[in-house]
Amino acid sequence: MPDGIKTEVKRKALHLTGLTVPAFYVLFGRELTLTFVALAFVLFVVLEPFRIIEGLSERIKVRLKIISPEMVSGVEVIEKHIKDIERSHERNGIGAHIYFSVASLVIVYFFSEEIAIASITVATIGDALAAVIGKSFGKHRFSNGKSLEGSLAYFLSGVTVIAPLMGLTVALIGSLAGTIAEFYELPPDDNFSNQLAIAVVLYLLTLL
Repeated sequence: MPDGIKTEVKRKALHLTGLTVPAFYVLFGRELTLTFVALAFVLFVVLEPFRIIEGLSERIKVRLKIISPEMVSGVEVIEKHIKDIERSHERNGIGAHIYFSVASLVIVYFFSEEIAIASITVATIGDALAAVIGKSFGKHRFSNGKSLEGSLAYFLSGVTVIAPLMGLTVALIGSLAGTIAEFYELPPDDNFSNQLAIAVVLYLLTLL
């Protein structure tokens, strides 16, 4: 497997941990899910400076080495994996996990259970499939580097997720909205805009 695809698979495997949010919602309901996502967001914000600020993690590791050299080794392994999968714009900016958790928090708070579960699940699975399928099998490329094969993978996965929850017509339109948001990587970050685009479109469709 080429290194670029390996890196993308590692990144998307981590990205798929976002499925814990809809799983938590199904198992424990809205209130506990809000608490879970809020705590994750706070943890991410607290840890973010250690990822971005050069030298900060090194100072922490010096102190940890006194307590437990094994712990330092574990931290270094984690850091290596994080650096391997970071996008270039994330190295000195806000990480994808921050955007993802903010969007999930907004969606769980403001939208219904079906919309929250559908939009977060589709954004998570669809994004992962679009990237992996696109890099592995993408033959028909667009000017922004995306592929027709990757976009189709996103769209079909979205229909598969949404249809049992909200019906086929809604699934087709909602999945198309997510596919477009993923294709254009709408600001401020696709991990934020992707979820919101699907949720807003699904909500509007329920009003018709």
